[in-house]
Amino acid sequence: MIMETSRQIIPFIRQHASRLVPTGLHALRDELLARYGNAVMAILFHGSCFQRVDASDGLVDLYLLVNSYRAAYHQHLHTTLNRLLPPNVFYLEVTVDGIVVRAKYTVISLADFQRGTSMNWFHSYLWGRFAQPAGILYSRHESIADVVYTALAQAVITFMTRTLPYIPAQFDARILWYQGLLLSYRAELRAERPEKLVRLFEWAPQYYEQLTRIAMGALPYSVDAVTCNVSCHYHAQIPIRIRFVNRLAWHVRFIQGKLLSLLRLLKGLLTFKGGIDYVLWKIERHSGITIAVTPRLRRIPFLGVCFIFWRLYRGGAFR
Repeated sequence: MIMETSRQIIPFIRQHASRLVPTGLHALRDELLARYGNAVMAILFHGSCFQRVDASDGLVDLYLLVNSYRAAYHQHLHTTLNRLLPPNVFYLEVTVDGIVVRAKYTVISLADFQRGTSMNWFHSYLWGRFAQPAGILYSRHESIADVVYTALAQAVITFMTRTLPYIPAQFDARILWYQGLLLSYRAELRAERPEKLVRLFEWAPQYYEQLTRIAMGALPYSVDAVTCNVSCHYHAQIPIRIRFVNRLAWHVRFIQGKLLSLLRLLKGLLTFKGGIDYVLWKIERHSGITIAVTPRLRRIPFLGVCFIFWRLYRGGAFR
């Protein structure tokens, strides 16, 4: 499957990853390289940042791939946390021509990134994200870029392999990606509404249409193209037993993912400056639900986050 993936998908991903880098990202890249030095293997940007040509509005999402956690950190605590529950998330801001550019950057080893985008990683945290378009802001060598592109292609294969048994036998690219993204989002504490998932597809429908068409031949299922005019419609022959096991696995991911999300949020209090304010801002931005943070809650961050998220959950902020 790896050879099939490399031959069919990697050139397509590489072509579409080579796009205009948003203003301000080079300054963020240089700051990260100054901080982490030789530990940096590659820097990726993804999410809404990949769609925009201007990074001055909002928070840029970056992934910092390192050769090892020990080499990346001076603090033993950060090393241990990253090994126990990857990844670690940090905040960074730089000033470019008088404009503040802000980023949330995620630190993960290249080896964990490869595992996290493969079928060897049960939860969708990484392969659910990086099946979507992403760009490489920096790579130490071209060979490292090749490894990253292979991982991105494998994320697509993992995403589709674990989504197809959950959806109807008759489907198109829109159904596949919408349902797959919905499943991935449900496997975390996410505040985004379902309409956003539709916009993710609508942002680049031709990209997802072509990627789906290319990837079908690399999946472990028998999938036939029924019609292919403007968009392709497919029919997948997947045994009932596999569909049943797949649904069971997704229900486990829903439970597991909520727990892992909460643990990562609690861990983020030790790494993410202003983490509570950022999380609440993002929830309000996506769901419209606000909550006041009292000074007492700020003095006891772990207890405060548990209390805040319970109130947000009761208010319907998470789906």
